[in-house]
Amino acid sequence: MQKYIAKLFVVVTTLGVLLSAVATPAEAQYRRGNRNRAYSKAEVERVIRRVEESSDRFVGLFDRSLDRSRLNNSEREDRLNERAKDLEGAIDALRSDFDRTDRYRDTQAQVSRVLSVAQGINNVMRRRRFEANTERQWSLVRTDLNTLANYYNLRPLR
Repeated sequence: MQKYIAKLFVVVTTLGVLLSAVATPAEAQYRRGNRNRAYSKAEVERVIRRVEESSDRFVGLFDRSLDRSRLNNSEREDRLNERAKDLEGAIDALRSDFDRTDRYRDTQAQVSRVLSVAQGINNVMRRRRFEANTERQWSLVRTDLNTLANYYNLRPLR
């Protein structure tokens, strides 16, 4: 009986290793294939519009959260608010440039700039505690920005 259980264990373990060896390359191909998928300009435009609206709401909530924090009336608060407004401006510039182009890929540099500005805010949001509605709103912004990063084959926010 013990020999049977030992053989069964070896067979199951071997099968598990073989399946994982086959599944890993297939998963990587799927991710790569999905990452290089061609998106329509309308799909990208929907996300840009959504991130533009959600970032506007975020900037207001962020400012209020900072006003209610111990950073209120400090230079640090001013710098953080300025950074949030920079993000809003970068997204507005992206939207403007996007509307003037026929191919969404032509705005990759602008999306990269938006992500660069957003990374600084993302770092602050990860390190500090903010009011729940501010954190929820940032989560929506970050999700849409990461969707754009995927569309443009850029590094997402972490």
